[in-house]
Amino acid sequence: MSHVFPRHTKGTMPVAVRGEGIYLYDSTGKSYLDGSGGAAVSCLGHSDPDVISAIKSQLDSLDFAHTGFLTSAPAEALADRLVAHAPEGIERVYLVSGGSEAVESALKLARQYMLEIGQPERTRFIARRQSYHGNTLGALGTGGNMWRRAPFDPVMVSASHIAPCYEYRDRAEGESLEEYGQRVADELEAELLRVGPDTVIGFLAEPVVGATAGAVPAVPGYFKRIREICDRYGVLLILDEVMCGMSRTGTFFACEQDGVRPDIITIAKGLGAGYQPIGAMLCSGEIYGAIESGTGFFQHGHTYLGHPVACAAANAVVTKLTTGGLTDRAARIGAYFADALAAEFGQHPHVGDIRGRGMFRALEFVAERDTKEPFDPDLKIAARLKANAMKNGLICYPMNGTIDGRRGDHVLLAPPFICTEAQIDELIGKLSKSLSETL
Repeated sequence: MSHVFPRHTKGTMPVAVRGEGIYLYDSTGKSYLDGSGGAAVSCLGHSDPDVISAIKSQLDSLDFAHTGFLTSAPAEALADRLVAHAPEGIERVYLVSGGSEAVESALKLARQYMLEIGQPERTRFIARRQSYHGNTLGALGTGGNMWRRAPFDPVMVSASHIAPCYEYRDRAEGESLEEYGQRVADELEAELLRVGPDTVIGFLAEPVVGATAGAVPAVPGYFKRIREICDRYGVLLILDEVMCGMSRTGTFFACEQDGVRPDIITIAKGLGAGYQPIGAMLCSGEIYGAIESGTGFFQHGHTYLGHPVACAAANAVVTKLTTGGLTDRAARIGAYFADALAAEFGQHPHVGDIRGRGMFRALEFVAERDTKEPFDPDLKIAARLKANAMKNGLICYPMNGTIDGRRGDHVLLAPPFICTEAQIDELIGKLSKSLSETL
């Protein structure tokens, strides 16, 4: 009998024993093509010798040093490397152990910043429906994933929510992409005026929405309009790139493609590529300066901040993504991936939308293409697709509740950047077979 508390208490999971390239192997010897990188984590695949060597080398010299007393060379090097590739104005890096910690840190820093500049009346956040920002109570409370939120609503610090930028479902007939983007972005201003703009700390959004809605990118001009509104009312723009950042969409930071500068940005997942638990919250020099010239300390902290071994691993990962050319590869193979998905599923009667950027793609499933009518939730399309994919040796990330937390199904695909074109074809073949069996 296992004493592990699993994610799901019904049924048993295969036991992973080995990873190599884009494949994982269980204790029976069965192989699984890691078509979602777990949860968009394994951007380099498994058993990368350079990252493993960096971890081993760091353990030979320093395993741990608490940041309440000491900094470390790997943490300093990683912060330098991230800032060198960050959007304009981002100058400081707060190193944590994962995505939820990064978002929690961002929320607390944003609130403390308002206190430091003499605006304590700012206590609210605004986010978007069908977003996901993490599973700690603060991050969950700002997120718009209603299924995950519902049990904990009574004990969360909540936020108000506006519509997502979800062109497939919400753009009106005859409305251009730009017109739609401006209309839906203007919901932020309307919500600010409704609650009182001087009560709002920040607006939190994923540049490309991840698991909850399935690789949904913003339309052109949307985030530029969001930035204008935030600037007009003194609201911080916080971009959550935990899933879509670190080259996943074909640029190192996802927001590069939207031409927008955030005040705070969060990253994780691909930062450590699965080799070590690590995340980061990056902020502008202006925000850091307010803390530095005010109370002088950020009233927050975690035991494993800036863990030297995790930072050593992330340094190796970021080096491979940037000077190693894997960001460019993610864009190049991502274009092949998009074309191959369109060739296989573009005319499928139950695939309503194929979307995403780079190596971050999704299919949205529908009962009727013409009307975009979703499947009945009782059919459990996502759960059945996951089971069939596992049977066929494919790890992918199906989800239900795509539209409103209950209706709609999609599958998220986020394979390692090291995929060859032949391996992309293998992924799509296994997905096609699994989808046929599901439907």
